[in-house]
Parts: sequence; C-alpha cells; structure tokens
Amino acid sequence: MRAESAGAAGPDGPAGSHGRAGSHGRAGANGAAGSGEPRREPGAGKGRRFQLTRDTARPEGGGRAAPGDAPAPARQWPLLAVMGATGLGLLVVAAGAFRVGTLLIGLAMIGGAVLRWALPSVGMLAVRSRFTDMITYGGLGAAILLLSLMAQPHPWLKVPFLEDILHFTV
Repeated sequence: MRAESAGAAGPDGPAGSHGRAGSHGRAGANGAAGSGEPRREPGAGKGRRFQLTRDTARPEGGGRAAPGDAPAPARQWPLLAVMGATGLGLLVVAAGAFRVGTLLIGLAMIGGAVLRWALPSVGMLAVRSRFTDMITYGGLGAAILLLSLMAQPHPWLKVPFLEDILHFTV
C-alpha cells in the first residue's frame, strides 16, 4: 500500500499537505519553504508515468545560422544545403543512376557532419548534442557511401571480408 493513500482524507487531510503520513504540518497550498517537503508543480503527485515536460533545452549550436532579420531560408542554410543535396541525390536515383545518386546522398550526410563540426550555429541541423549529431550524420553518410560503392553489379569497391560475411549469412 502506498504511503500517499494510507489514512489520508484528501489532499489536505490529516496526513499532511501532500497526503504523506508523518508530515510536520501543513504549509499552505504549494508547500512553503519550512515544511521539509520539496515544492511540487500542480499534478506532479499523480505518478511518474504522466508527468509533462515543461521545456526542453535547445541543442548546442541550435541557434540561427544567420542574423534574425535575414529571411527564413537564409537563417537555415545548413539544413537546406544538406536537404537540397539529398533531394538532388534522390532525383538522380529516380532518373536511373543509382550509384551516383546514392553517392550524392552519402556525401550530403557527411557534409552535414562537417557543417555540424565546423560551424558554431547550424540552425535546425542541430538535433542532439554536437558529438551525437556528428557521429550520426557521419556514420550514416559513410555507411550509405560504402554501400553505394559496393552495390552490384560491377562494384567500384570490393571488400573481401564483407563479401565473406554476406556469403556466410546467405
């Protein structure tokens, strides 16, 4: 049985201002500083499962990449550059040049990692911490690049141990 429901007539019942047994008196509606209990937000005692996040921190480097009076596309040019190169790669793939298009997509992702490393503010290209963004963009870009170079038929890059792993699993 939880301590909050043991013997309390209500939220302001005899067990204290927050329904806990053994509380040292009531301290007002929000729990004042001398009561021995931490101050709680309204609705915080309903359980850990349904607590609302009030605010989140902006990722490091998540500020504008251009001054605030610049038009919106200019403020987000790093993200637009990566998305534009990726879109161009997808158009090239749709046109029939699979290998060249996927190379463009992989290079766009690696370019996003380089932009995230080199620039202090990259706008909405900053999603997580700088290190996590660089590892994510760079790792995905390198994987796409490697897979496009190894694609069949007539791969441009042959990595023998990866071919052995593929043949072993199939």
